Amino acid sequence: MSAVSIDTGHAGHMDAIYRSQRHIYDLTRKYYLLGRDALIEGIAPPPGGTVLEIGCGTGRNLIAAARRWPDARFYGIDISEAMLETARAKVAKAGLADRIVLAQGDATAFDAPTLFGIATFDRIFQSYTLSMIPGWHDAIREAATKLAPGGRLDIVDFGQQEGLPNAFRALLFAWLAKFDVAPRAALQPALIEIASEIGGTPRFNALYRGYAWSGRIERNANR
Repeated sequence: MSAVSIDTGHAGHMDAIYRSQRHIYDLTRKYYLLGRDALIEGIAPPPGGTVLEIGCGTGRNLIAAARRWPDARFYGIDISEAMLETARAKVAKAGLADRIVLAQGDATAFDAPTLFGIATFDRIFQSYTLSMIPGWHDAIREAATKLAPGGRLDIVDFGQQEGLPNAFRALLFAWLAKFDVAPRAALQPALIEIASEIGGTPRFNALYRGYAWSGRIERNANR
């Protein structure tokens, strides 16, 4: 199978945004990327299972997940080579290079067998990435089709701030827009649509009064 091409325009744009920010990314994002650790705690891969993070960034989530679930094997893709450079260094420093494999890939279309030697995964997660991907709907579909039977896709991202003051919502959205981040108002119907396509079950929850949204697609064990 031939490798799927990467959107070089989007990759270059992400590199431009994060070439400098990657050095302080983890220090700053921990204050407002809420729900990431709860997602990691709930991954619960089967013994010897495979876990893929799409949009792995600096590797922070993969390192935390690998430490929490020592019996699983972990993989990560990101379109930004600058972020992957930081992720590789962090993974090596953590002593996890034998359990975490990283590769450059486009969330909307990537060739898992070419990148990792396996076609499907027991768990896939996307943490605060869909709000940065222009083709975010395709990114969910691509992930869902790479679930093993009985596998699960978990998502956490910015919500619509529906339970918070309008002034807070306006300020947050304006600030996020400076980084090309756009919370996806249609996340729930997208999950329902794509789950139906693969014979899966969707779930959706608002967190922190709508500050963040979490979603899930569980693939039927017989498909």
